[in-house]
Amino acid sequence: MFKSVGRHVCAFDLEWVPDPVSGRRVYGLPATLSDAKVFEIMWARAGATAEKPRPHLKTALCRVVAVSAVVREQQPNGEINLRLTTLPRQLDGLMDEGELIATFLGYLGQQHPQLVGFNSQTADLPILLQRGLVSGITAADFCRRADKGWGSDYFSRHGDAHVDLKSVLSGWGLATPTLHELAAAMGIPGQVGPEPHDVVDWWVEGDLRSIVVQSQYDALSTYLVWLRTGRFAGFFSEAQYLDEEAQVRGLLSDRIAQGDHHLTAYLNRWDSFTTQSAATPVISLATTAEAAEQAA
Repeated sequence: MFKSVGRHVCAFDLEWVPDPVSGRRVYGLPATLSDAKVFEIMWARAGATAEKPRPHLKTALCRVVAVSAVVREQQPNGEINLRLTTLPRQLDGLMDEGELIATFLGYLGQQHPQLVGFNSQTADLPILLQRGLVSGITAADFCRRADKGWGSDYFSRHGDAHVDLKSVLSGWGLATPTLHELAAAMGIPGQVGPEPHDVVDWWVEGDLRSIVVQSQYDALSTYLVWLRTGRFAGFFSEAQYLDEEAQVRGLLSDRIAQGDHHLTAYLNRWDSFTTQSAATPVISLATTAEAAEQAA
């Protein structure tokens, strides 16, 4: 379990797709080959099968196309400011990968928030580093190591500058849930749409908007799972937790009122879980014991 809750927290999500430029370079493919054909070759080289035609590619061969984060800042007077931020800033506006990564890592290096992700230790952070190298950017402040204590050292595995919820909560076995499965079990929106999303299909279709929207959904879910974990660990009282959740609802309502209507689907999904929970009878251990005695 993590040891502390920072006054400045950034719960984030990345979305990435196969990078045909890297695929052509690594496998010596001609520039005239279509992106779709390059994708097929990249998957084949990664061990594609009929049952699994799109295996995970090494992160160095993928392009980061979106990052979203829920940022929580605690003011000196205890007031909590919450915001949802996304790159690219326009839902359907493609952003240069190097600029996207440099902007996000620059923010982390300058502001030093406690970074929270899901599978971020083995996936999100490595791809930011690898694709930052591919893009030829500089992220000196982000890379600077702390002299002592955990400080803002995102590379330390023994501090709380970077909290990977997957590592903290579930380990790495076959029974490990996805973010969507874990969140939904908690009554937090995981998969918002009727079908599991496929970022590659959206990318091939030129539907960047759906990719960015999914990134926002996942950042919100990561933040809400972190809140629940914080309550479990005793960092928030019941009243504080409910107030923090209410602030997330307020954030969503404000953004929807400002025109971000796609967040309505997330809020509605969350409300549907709340309704289901209210309709489900709660059976206490005492009630179960009484029933067992009567049956005996």
